[in-house]
This record gives sequence, C-alpha cells and structure tokens, in this order.
Amino acid sequence: MGTVWFVGAGPGDPDLITVKGRRLLETAGAVLYAGSLVDRAATLYAPADCAIRDSKNMTLEEMTAWLIDAAARCETVVRLQTGDPTLYGALTEMTRPLDAADVEWRVVPGVSSAMASAAAAGETLTLPELTQTVILTRVAGRTPMPQGEELEALAAHRTTLCIFLSITLLHEVQRALRAAGWPEDAPMLVVHKASWPGEEKVVRGTLADIKRKCQAEKVASQAMIIASPALGARHWPEIARSKLYDPAFTHRFRRAVTPIEES
Repeated sequence: MGTVWFVGAGPGDPDLITVKGRRLLETAGAVLYAGSLVDRAATLYAPADCAIRDSKNMTLEEMTAWLIDAAARCETVVRLQTGDPTLYGALTEMTRPLDAADVEWRVVPGVSSAMASAAAAGETLTLPELTQTVILTRVAGRTPMPQGEELEALAAHRTTLCIFLSITLLHEVQRALRAAGWPEDAPMLVVHKASWPGEEKVVRGTLADIKRKCQAEKVASQAMIIASPALGARHWPEIARSKLYDPAFTHRFRRAVTPIEES
C-alpha cells in the first residue's frame, strides 16, 4: 500500500503551495483535489500519467474509497485541499476509514486564507500592547457552533477575529460584534479569493458599512472576514514598539545598549 498525503494547497495562488507539497505532487501517482476550492493550476505540477480526480461531486465515502483504491496502486497519493488540511476540513472524517483499511497517511500543512488575507491587505494580526491573540472561527450556519463558541462570546475578548465561511452571514457577524460592544467605527476587512491571480478583492470598511461595501463589490463567496483593533495601524501617528528590537532590551543574542553607549 502506498501513502496518502493530505496536502494544503494554500489559499489559491499555485505558487503558495509549500515546496514539500509541490514535490509530492510531482511524484504522485494519483491526485484527488477539491475542485470547488483549489485552483486547477495546482494540479499542473502532477506528472502527465497521474490519475487526477476532482472531488467536488463526491461524497465522503466516495472520496475515501477512491483514496484507498489509489493507495493500492500508487506509492504516493495526494489529497489536495485548500488552505491547511487541519483547519475547516474533513481530515479526521477522511483518515478514520484510512486507519481502518491500514492505509498510511500523513499531512503537509498549507498557508491559511487568514494569513493570505492579512498579507493581501498589508495588515498585521497582532500588535504589541494592543492585541496578542488571534481567534480563528466562523458563524453558526447549517453546522452549529459548540456551546461557548458563539461569535458574540468570542468577540467579547476584543482581539483579532478571522472569521471563515461566513460572508453570506455578514449581517450576523455585525450583530454579534455589536452585541459584544464593538463600536460602529471599528475597522473591518473582507478579502475575496486572497492570492488568486486576477480575482482577489480587498474590501475595507467599518462595522457600520462593511456589508454595504461588500455588496457594492459583489463579494458573496470565498471571502475572509477580519475584525481587529490592529487594522490600519501602519497609518497611525504612533504605535507601541516591539521589545525584541528595542535597543534597551537584552536577549541572548544581543546586549541592551544604553543611551550613553549609543552616543
């Protein structure tokens, strides 16, 4: 039996797949990719004789059966997923049948759309003395949220929120943030298809107007919502300085320099 590799394809740009992920694709005998989310260009790294299948019309049972069958014929089988396989994917659901069939599997991480969205907008998700915590979450839809993980409860921390799979419920995001005490002028960011060549859109707004701006830009799918007190910090007159790079801060690679020593 071969090995099934769950490879994160990244947020959309084929160049953002990891070097290890690309090398696995280049030697794969079979690739099952999420066609509804992963740009087909990512499969161009696969050999010409590789068996390539789009999984967008398949059930979980059909996908796992395909992977098990492919592992019986090929040394390297790749399940190519959007972003990172461990985040909002069906990794556990897909690996349990592989375990039962004694098929070896491994995971190659990928770039999350949360990080790609921040990069697209030139923003940081953390800032010294302002926010040092990032919450990756979503709004309850057909899949309910566990008790205590409602967006309103998480938003009460007033830290950075990266909200997945929720652009069609943007009104609910607004309601939750307001209920948690966020002001109407709180900055918000929505990035549609972060890193996708020729398709990326960056929409900036506030809690009050972000939905209207997204409607104007026709952003209604495949979008990351970011609410953070750090948004727009590069335009502020002052920000707290990182201690790591402060001349007065000693660490094991550099001794602190006093003002007298500097002069």
